[in-house]
Parts: sequence; C-alpha cells; structure tokens
Amino acid sequence: MYALHLNEQELRRHRLRNVVQSILLVGGLTLLAAAIGWLLFGPAGILWVIILIAMALAFSPTISPQVILRLYGARRLRRSELPEVQESLAVLARQAGLPSIPELHYLPTPVPNAFAVGSASSSAIVLTDGLLRVMNLRELVGVLAHEVSHVQNHDLFIMGLADIISRVTGAMATSGIILLFFSLPLMLSEQVGFPWLLIALLLGAPTVNTLIQLTLSRTREFDADLDAAAITGDPAGLASALAKLQRYDPGFWERMLFPGLRNPHPSVLRTHPATEERIERLLSLQQVASLRPAYEARSITVPGQLVPPNHRPRWRASGLWH
Repeated sequence: MYALHLNEQELRRHRLRNVVQSILLVGGLTLLAAAIGWLLFGPAGILWVIILIAMALAFSPTISPQVILRLYGARRLRRSELPEVQESLAVLARQAGLPSIPELHYLPTPVPNAFAVGSASSSAIVLTDGLLRVMNLRELVGVLAHEVSHVQNHDLFIMGLADIISRVTGAMATSGIILLFFSLPLMLSEQVGFPWLLIALLLGAPTVNTLIQLTLSRTREFDADLDAAAITGDPAGLASALAKLQRYDPGFWERMLFPGLRNPHPSVLRTHPATEERIERLLSLQQVASLRPAYEARSITVPGQLVPPNHRPRWRASGLWH
C-alpha cells in the first residue's frame, strides 16, 4: 500500500484549528465548573472543583472494550473472514503508528456504520453488516482509517474527560439549586436580594455543558477525517463513503442507535458535523495528480457465514438498539 502526499501546510492548518478548538472547549467546560464553584463557595469552591475532577480521573474505572462489544453483541472476525479488509486494517494501524492492531469485529445489523472502542494499546473496530454490503474496498478503507484515527488521537479519553468535567459541573449545579431552595425562606424573611446571576448559571449549566460536549464531538470528527486522509493519502475515498452514507435514508431505529448521525436538527445539536461540510474539507486537501489511490473501488466479498440480518434494529436487553 502506498499513500498520496497531501499538501502538508493545508493539513497542518486544519489539524491545528481542530486541536485549538478541542483545548478551548475542554477549557470552557472547566471554567464553567470553576465559575459555579466560586459563586457557591468562593475560592475554596474552585479548589474543590479541581480536587473532584482529579479524583474522578484517578479513580474512574477503565471500561474494557470487551464489555462494550458484549453489550452490542459484536463478534470478532477470524483472519479467514474478510482477509483483504483485515490486511488493510493492519497496514493502516502501522501507518498511524499504533502499538497494536485493532481487533476487527462484526455486528449483524442492517444499519451501515462503524465505531471504535478502547485505547491505542487495546482497541477494537466494529463494522456492521449494512456497512460491508454498501461500501466498496476504497470507501471501506477510508472508514477504517477514520476509526483508526479516533484511536490514535485518544478521542475516547478526551470525550471521557469532558464527560467527567460535565458531571462535576452538573453535581455542583444540582447542589447549588438545593441550597438555594432551602435558603429561600431566609432570603424572603430578611428581604435579601436574590442572586440572579448564580440562579441563571445553575439553571443554564446543564444546557451549556451539553452544547459544549456536542461541539467537542463534532471537532473530534473533523480531526479524525483529516488524519484518515493523511494515513491513506486518499481523502476522496472517505468523502465517497460519507456521501454514500448520506444517501442512506435513516429510519426511526437508526436514529435511536446512532443519534445525530444524519438528523435534521440545527447544527449546534448534532453529534457529528454536517456531512456536506466534512466532504468539502476532505476534498479541499490537495493531492499529487501523478499518483492513484492505494485501493480500487471494487466490491467487497462478504463471506457466506456472515448472514445478512433479516430484522430491523430492535431493543436489546443491554438497553441498546441495533
């Protein structure tokens, strides 16, 4: 396999912008938590926020990828199953500099999608039956590179960190509302002015947290797209895969299983960026015209033992839809 040489200056510019956005967004979550702590308890409140976040990071259990895979009912693909895809994933992992090759798993659902779990040292990539049957090899390599980039960029850790900070903020906001509720009679009897700024901040914190986390998620998706283009040297392959996914008409169950992937909600409520914008960014990366994509746009031969599911996505005992 060989990759096209992207315009390094363009790629660095895109990547720097995404990294800066991620830092600002995580910093924004931290500042929101600190502001609530300061308004509730003064300088000591900021110290408590720092302690709570540090303790959550230190003692939060690391969820094994196998736990998530079992929840979804995904099974590991043997080397004899989809050998060309397995070899492509191994090459992509080496290109990305991962210490180990992600395990490839199969999920029998008609919804075309893929996702990664775990960390760089122990990870897995899940491909759905629907994805294998609608993508050609070139497009599937682009999708795999996107998921490898999520693992390479430690996106699960970053999103987990954002979630921890958000939970600390939510807990402090709830505590503050309870304290204000019990202090209300005293404020009324002594005719003390209401702390309107604190009330507004406590009530609005959960919404602000959610919006920041959604924005962070979209930023990480952009970053994974750009890194996938750098790994494969073929941004058009991933762009073609995204365009094909966009043409897929989502039903109710897909929206339950993969919320925000292609929904009509305003952009601030999306977990993923608009597909058109992702495709535009990918195609803006210049390529060397004298080279061709490393993989041809040929069909994937799905092994006979991977029987297409004959059901729509449904609710499982795990609480997940697929």
